[in-house]
Amino acid sequence: MRRIGGTVLVLGVVLAIVTAALWPVYVRPQTEEPAPADAILILGGAHDGREELGLTLARDGYAPRVLVSNPYEHSALVNRICHGGYSFEVECFDPDPRTTRGEGRYLARRAREEGWTRVIVVTFTPHISRARYILGKCWSGELLFVDPKPQLSVVRWAYDYLYQSAGYVKAVFEDC
Repeated sequence: MRRIGGTVLVLGVVLAIVTAALWPVYVRPQTEEPAPADAILILGGAHDGREELGLTLARDGYAPRVLVSNPYEHSALVNRICHGGYSFEVECFDPDPRTTRGEGRYLARRAREEGWTRVIVVTFTPHISRARYILGKCWSGELLFVDPKPQLSVVRWAYDYLYQSAGYVKAVFEDC
């Protein structure tokens, strides 16, 4: 019984250390204030307000175009965005592969073609650091990250700690 208690204590301490060490990576990642840019890139994922934030930034004049990652075949929200009438350009694309790496490849290609130097990237809080790492491997231009600051449950935070950590490990061994 004493051994089980010691094991539980050690696991609790390790969990607390890992949580504290990764807090600035997943819970309080580096973000930037929006500034005039060549484009706004909305990364795919949960519909947690990122689409609305990206469109609002374009409406406010931060960029003349919005790139929307659209690997969703049946998303009413994204389909509406992709076919809506805006005073700025909205370009929807299906990344290849359907991952952050595919989004980075698409960004790099478009930025090279158009001569872009700065892009605002919109994603959600736990994904920002990993997205910055991956997109930075694909394109050397300036990336300004913003997020809609969604309200996530403790279970979702735990899931994202694991998911994003696994994604980081995978990204280390991949090029763009």
